[in-house]
Amino acid sequence: MTPATPVPELILHGGRFTTLDRSQPEANAVAMADGRFVAVGSAADVMALAGPATRVIDLKGQRVLPGLIDNHLHIIRGGLNYNLELRWDGVRSLADAMAMLKQQVAITPAPQWVRVVGGFTEHQFAEKRLPTIDELNAVAPDTPVFLLHLYDRAILNGAALRAVGYTRDTPEPPGGQITRDGAGNPTGLLLAKPNASILYATLAKGPKLPYEYQLNSTRHFMRELNRLGVTGAIDAGGGFQNYPDDYAVIEQLARENQLTIRLAYNLFTQKPKQEKDDFLNWARSSRYKQGDDYFRHNGAGEMLVFSAADFEDFRQPRPDMPPQMEGDLEEVVRVLAENRWPWRMHATYDETISRALDVFEKVNRDIPLQGLNWFFDHAETISERSIDRIAALGGGVAVQHRMAYQGEYFVERYGAAAAQATPPVKRMLEKGLRTSAGTDATRVASYNPWVSLSWLVTGKTVGGLSMYPRSNCLDRETALRMWTEHVTWFSNEVGKKGQIKVGQLADLIVPDRDFFACPEADIADTTSVLTIVGGRVVYGSGGFSQYEEVTVPPAMPEWSPVRVYGGYAGWAQQRGASPVAERVACGCDHACGVHGHQHATAWSSRLPVSDLKSFWGALGCACWAV
Repeated sequence: MTPATPVPELILHGGRFTTLDRSQPEANAVAMADGRFVAVGSAADVMALAGPATRVIDLKGQRVLPGLIDNHLHIIRGGLNYNLELRWDGVRSLADAMAMLKQQVAITPAPQWVRVVGGFTEHQFAEKRLPTIDELNAVAPDTPVFLLHLYDRAILNGAALRAVGYTRDTPEPPGGQITRDGAGNPTGLLLAKPNASILYATLAKGPKLPYEYQLNSTRHFMRELNRLGVTGAIDAGGGFQNYPDDYAVIEQLARENQLTIRLAYNLFTQKPKQEKDDFLNWARSSRYKQGDDYFRHNGAGEMLVFSAADFEDFRQPRPDMPPQMEGDLEEVVRVLAENRWPWRMHATYDETISRALDVFEKVNRDIPLQGLNWFFDHAETISERSIDRIAALGGGVAVQHRMAYQGEYFVERYGAAAAQATPPVKRMLEKGLRTSAGTDATRVASYNPWVSLSWLVTGKTVGGLSMYPRSNCLDRETALRMWTEHVTWFSNEVGKKGQIKVGQLADLIVPDRDFFACPEADIADTTSVLTIVGGRVVYGSGGFSQYEEVTVPPAMPEWSPVRVYGGYAGWAQQRGASPVAERVACGCDHACGVHGHQHATAWSSRLPVSDLKSFWGALGCACWAV
């Protein structure tokens, strides 16, 4: 503490702060000003800094942790669709999941779909199975239903098949399968073999939200992440996520200071055989690190070239990458290295990693890669040799908890012994390799960080399978560092965030249970009761709700599953949200002269026109100005 310490805007005291600062690992009070921690220490010292306008929150003995940072989250794409999606993340029985589906079908207007897009596995259900197509048709005879299960399959009911136009004449997709009955008609089951393109291309045929609704949807996704203690993320781009067009929503929210998640974004190539051109064009129009502490450019990936994409459908044999992989990859990596752009590269299998490292080492002989903060994503079957090669080149590995959702399939194909260090997290840390943790949400694993932390600590899948011996599990502090301090290297922000430390960005959370003392079985059910980003209270519940400084209008459209279920494990319905009552308000500040507040109904109605926005605009409808 010095006379130069500014008068705090906010003080938290009476807490048990795990700072992750090795020079001061514990504290019981912190002060924040100008978005940063200005004091960390004893309540007596910190409270002495308070001024007349300082807000003070008594934590009443609760544990406090640095804000969690997801090293691999598809938040930009996920936010555009979040309000459209029924989440089965964390639902423990198929019966409950189907009841949710039936309830959502009842309030979803034509021609909208009910879609369950990732975040769950059949193994989490007590029944240990997925619904049948007949079961989907029984609860939704007329409403299209689309279920995406991991990377391996999508299940469509009859109405969805009609909506996407798949018939006996639809050709088989490359790397995928449209399963058919004896007459050649599609059954509704789509399989990745092993390429998931058919699954995503089919999903892309569904209705999209209007721009203003996408803004609202992204804010609700961020709020859900804040509820779970996430304060930052690295966005890994994604298929059907074109730059800059599909970044308009997140850029507007950034300009308007409405981001409640700090976001570093990577650019993901969209054009097979044109990847080099993509990165050349982006290098001319975009600058690495451009932006600020809330929204900043983080380089290339996770897709660098399509010929190196080894999708991890463990129900299928490991795919061999084509012979042109090295040539394609070298062209792109040279462009990135010359422009000093870091990259991240999707790689599931060591066979892919080893071949990519051949390329990186070749480029490194001409253009040193040290200092670029490049890394591999996933790396489930990485070898010790590859770990050493990555370390020698100054790279890292970002792991995600995909095995928590697919571990049973991996064991079925490769055996329990092979699964014991898949990925070898503990070994990578022991060897000094830069390693951090995340989720890869939303289309495969759930976005819930506590499921990942539970997986790291217990070695168990969400279905309860014990995959890892204790030798590949982490202690709780190391797991927490994987989600905080360690992630900052991957966004080139070391020393800026990830700890509760004077001078760092004031991001922290108060979990609803003591992460260090609760039973291991309870870790995955953790939420945050107080989430602070940049000294601003972005989420509060229970006794902390009065301190919230961010208000998000109700989810739009009015029939959004978010209004009824809220997100992970259907938490809003558990608190007694009424779907009828919740549908009354649309969240806008004015009514439409034609439809009142029923904007979503108007937008989703069947009309004999192709351009709904222009058509209703011609009638003087204000639904599109919401």
